[in-house]
Amino acid sequence: MNYNWDWGVFFKSTGVGQEIYLDWFVSGLGWTIAVALVAWIIALILGAVLGVMRTVPNRLVAGIATAYVELFRNVPLLVQLFIWYFLVPDYLPEGLQTWFKQDLSPATSAYVSVVVCLGLFTAARVCEQVRTGIQALPRGQAYAGLAVGFNLVQVYRHVLLPQAFRIIIPPLTSEFLNVFKNSSVASLIGLMELLAQTRQTAEFSANIFEAFTLATLIYFVLNMSLMVFMGWVERRVRVPGLMVGGK
Repeated sequence: MNYNWDWGVFFKSTGVGQEIYLDWFVSGLGWTIAVALVAWIIALILGAVLGVMRTVPNRLVAGIATAYVELFRNVPLLVQLFIWYFLVPDYLPEGLQTWFKQDLSPATSAYVSVVVCLGLFTAARVCEQVRTGIQALPRGQAYAGLAVGFNLVQVYRHVLLPQAFRIIIPPLTSEFLNVFKNSSVASLIGLMELLAQTRQTAEFSANIFEAFTLATLIYFVLNMSLMVFMGWVERRVRVPGLMVGGK
């Protein structure tokens, strides 16, 4: 392939103010991280609650959590994003409609939509991880907690969840990485995250290979850094004999 690579393109002017193409990538990376982190916080908190709900001895509560999981897990993420951005705002109270459509900037309204969408979508997946972690524990753990006088809430808080989360750190790491990769759907509703900025750079500069190569490297470094960090967390919280490979 006879192609002349031009890595200096990222330091050339975009023609928009004083910006260079590298500024677009930095801005896009900032939006990507902002979307992924807030969506992950929503997913982790809501997913933990739903995971607990799926394991409690109450059919109604467990059924509600199961219905949530089946709904959000089986509808494509892109469809959910369009519903949250184009449809849901029209059914909000008038004050919230005005706030969302007029008071917020287009970028902020897109950000709110994608964060809520991605957080709720990922929560369904986190729920299944938490449920699996709880059910992987011996039943005697819960019985022991009840025997010493804990109520059900205390059993989950002090006995089951601390152990379950230690078990599911590896699959949770995968879900965390997926949140960063799935954040790229935000470009479809106008949020200029990393993928959108990459496309824009490729179109403005005509340096397609350089733009997407840099984006690939950024995603790779970001995800590898997260994997290293989560691996460190796993080693720090590991309980000998509880986790696979624990010593």
